[in-house]
Amino acid sequence: MKIAKVINNNVVSVLDERDQELVVMGRGIAFQKKPGEMVDESRIEKIFRLDNKDISERFKTLLDEIPIEFMEMTEEIISLAKMRLGKKLNDSIYVSLTDHIHFAIERHKKGMDIKNALLWETKRLYKDEFAIGKEALLMIKNKTGIELPEDEAAFIALHIVNAELNEEMPNIVNITKVMQEILSIVKYHFHVDFDEESLHYYRFITHLKFFAQRLFSGSYMESKDDFLFDTVKNKYRDAYGCTNKIKQYIEKEYGWKLTSEELLYLTIHIERVVHQA
Repeated sequence: MKIAKVINNNVVSVLDERDQELVVMGRGIAFQKKPGEMVDESRIEKIFRLDNKDISERFKTLLDEIPIEFMEMTEEIISLAKMRLGKKLNDSIYVSLTDHIHFAIERHKKGMDIKNALLWETKRLYKDEFAIGKEALLMIKNKTGIELPEDEAAFIALHIVNAELNEEMPNIVNITKVMQEILSIVKYHFHVDFDEESLHYYRFITHLKFFAQRLFSGSYMESKDDFLFDTVKNKYRDAYGCTNKIKQYIEKEYGWKLTSEELLYLTIHIERVVHQA
């Protein structure tokens, strides 16, 4: 592999055999090296292939500003998330999470920890991602000796959710808010507490996550066949009554009109999560 650019002593961008750019990390890999020279492959510790040109440039800028230890630590957390969740994460997480962890540690050293307003919601709505966030805090403590507060586990979880949904962080905050609002409507309509360990609850949360994402992106589910919707509406009258409350709330608060397809699936999920059918 030929060096395209020396970022610092430990990081270079290279061109592979197909002339595609990679970011390569390794202790002293670029010491006394210049663009055009070959990489000492025995020194390679990590290779990153970032398909998005803009993200790749931001990533290289970040690596030039932040110690290599933070990138290594973040890469381990991202690998853990990919393995546990079994999902592809958007490349942007290499930039956003590395930057966040570095900044969080620097803030902590100055006694400037930030409270996460979505800590409670994140614990409940993104249990798998929050568990990874908790493990990430242990990894950070083991590597740096710094014990970050639980709020940071929630921030890390939200970065993971962000990368799962390929959304910007402000949208994740809004998506989480809508999910919590809908859960509250269902809870108080039926006067029930959810079994948060049940499969139906997990499926409902997953549906709400993508439902809210569709609302913010304006890409609703649509169907011209209203027969199934009418059947479900008549069969699950209580669940549809709750769905109708959600419909009215969404229209009032956000100005969005829900399609019959969206109402159909909300009704089915509400029926299942409330009655565990």
